[in-house]
Amino acid sequence: MKFLKPFNPNSFYRHFKPLSNSSLLTTPPTQPITKTTLLNSIKSSQWHFIKHLAPHLTPSLLSSTLSNLHQNPTLVQTLLSHLHNHPHCLDLTTRCIALCILYRLPSSNLSHQILHPIIHTTAPAVLFNQLSLARNHLNTKTTVVFDILLISYCQLMKPNEALECFILMKQNGILPNTETCNQVLNMFLKLNRTQMAWGFYEDMFRMKIKSSVFTFNIMINVLCKEDKLKKAKEFIGHMEVLGVKPNVVTYNTLINGYCLKGKFREARLVFQTMKDKGLKPDSYTYNSFISGLCRERRIDEASDLLCKLLESGLVPNAVTYNALIDGCCNRGELDKAFAYRDEMMSRGIMPSLVTYNLFIHAMFLEKKLVEADDMIKEMREKGMEPDVVTYNIVINGYCRCGDAKKAFTLYDEMVEKRIRPTLVTYTSLIDVLGKRNRMSEAEKMFKKTKKEGLLPDIIIFNALIDGHCANGDIDRAFQLLKEMDDAKVVPDEVTYNTLMQGYCREEKVEEAQKLLDEMKRRGIKPDHISYNTLISGYSKKGDMKDALEVYNEMLSIGFHPTILTYNALIQGYCKNGESVYAEELLREMKRKGITPDDNTFLSLVEAMKTNDDLVENDDK
Repeated sequence: MKFLKPFNPNSFYRHFKPLSNSSLLTTPPTQPITKTTLLNSIKSSQWHFIKHLAPHLTPSLLSSTLSNLHQNPTLVQTLLSHLHNHPHCLDLTTRCIALCILYRLPSSNLSHQILHPIIHTTAPAVLFNQLSLARNHLNTKTTVVFDILLISYCQLMKPNEALECFILMKQNGILPNTETCNQVLNMFLKLNRTQMAWGFYEDMFRMKIKSSVFTFNIMINVLCKEDKLKKAKEFIGHMEVLGVKPNVVTYNTLINGYCLKGKFREARLVFQTMKDKGLKPDSYTYNSFISGLCRERRIDEASDLLCKLLESGLVPNAVTYNALIDGCCNRGELDKAFAYRDEMMSRGIMPSLVTYNLFIHAMFLEKKLVEADDMIKEMREKGMEPDVVTYNIVINGYCRCGDAKKAFTLYDEMVEKRIRPTLVTYTSLIDVLGKRNRMSEAEKMFKKTKKEGLLPDIIIFNALIDGHCANGDIDRAFQLLKEMDDAKVVPDEVTYNTLMQGYCREEKVEEAQKLLDEMKRRGIKPDHISYNTLISGYSKKGDMKDALEVYNEMLSIGFHPTILTYNALIQGYCKNGESVYAEELLREMKRKGITPDDNTFLSLVEAMKTNDDLVENDDK
């Protein structure tokens, strides 16, 4: 009896030639890969063979090969482009050697691509030292490679690492060039790290790194961010003394700083100085004025400036029209906003995602939910997908309208599309959960923000505190106040007003009064809501003596009584059956031009009914 031999796949496949080159990608090479083989293949441009070898290349082999090609950066560039799917052969040493070759290329894009993956996992000191070793190994004297490293930190928005890299350069006598320093300063500016910017700028000065007009423009912007506009203006004089001539951007930066603060007179003076110096204002100059005026709801003046912009031969852009649309939307003038949208399109300027977000936000403010959905549909039809701002607007809109189900559906959609929720997203959801008495879910949502690395701010704390106060858990609300202190989030008048309202709901007005005193001790100024809360709390108890004390304190610091103040006092007097005082307050309201509402008359009707009952009982 004959037995079949065991199946041998190797002997089987020997009889067949591969049908395509695809098998080369997985089949290991039959001969060991040597440096000579690899070098010859690269120099003869056998890139298909290189791709075949790529999965089996080691970092040490690649490092030695790159070292032999250090005089030919273009060839190294091509080689690396064929290895981009095989990062295993590019370790720290290999990447640093590659960078010390690629710096000679006109573009530094590939150098940054080589650096970015290891920046996330390697400490600056380790990376700096390895780059120094690679530089010495190739006998490269240039320091440009360290500039490239510093710029990579800026591209990835890593301020602390960038500063550490700069210190290492300084310690080793390596001066970054002015353009690199500008990128570092610009990163600090974008991240609002103004103190880091000043420290870095001082080091530049001490190290005699020459400042360019761009350097000065960044520092003027830093001063504007710090609300030091007078110093920013003086800084222009300082740069002129140093022989650096201000340009349009310099003056635009200062004009924008003044406009952001609503200081249009000062902005116009800078505008005139700019023209006197022979510099022609551009669209950005006018946009600063238009945006600032629109924020102040001075739409007519902004519209006049648009006309002047056009008369000067300049072309408005999407920023111009978005500012005007935003201003009209904030004033509830949707028809005018749509008219600007039409004018914008007639000039060939297509609405951007920002434009649509402005209109969607306005629709929700007006509670025009159908129109808001139509706007989102139109936006998608034009090939624009909602971004995180769109989702935040829509989620917040539905939360404000009380549609928690729709808000959470949109939240799930957002997550599914890998759009990362922000604190704004979570705040809206926590707020609506609080209004639905779903505080356990609100707490889970709050914990989720921390897990995702989002540091809670004052607004999200206030939303959660409000939810617990409204649902009767004042103890948890005060725990959150302590958590705020631990997280170094400073409470504001909203925080304390919410806690005071929580106490007043439980008729603990004396404790609420203590909170008012605590506010003052902490330097938080009480507002009219703080005083109205206490007046209402005392009045509901019928304690009119204390209510009037708070009322008089409110008047003494310059707050005028509102309809809420009068309604609370009238309710208190009515509760005590003192309708004479209530009616006197009603007359005072009318003298001050405050129109009574349903709550005012309801309190008076209840008072009359109470008085009738008392008279009837006396008659009996």
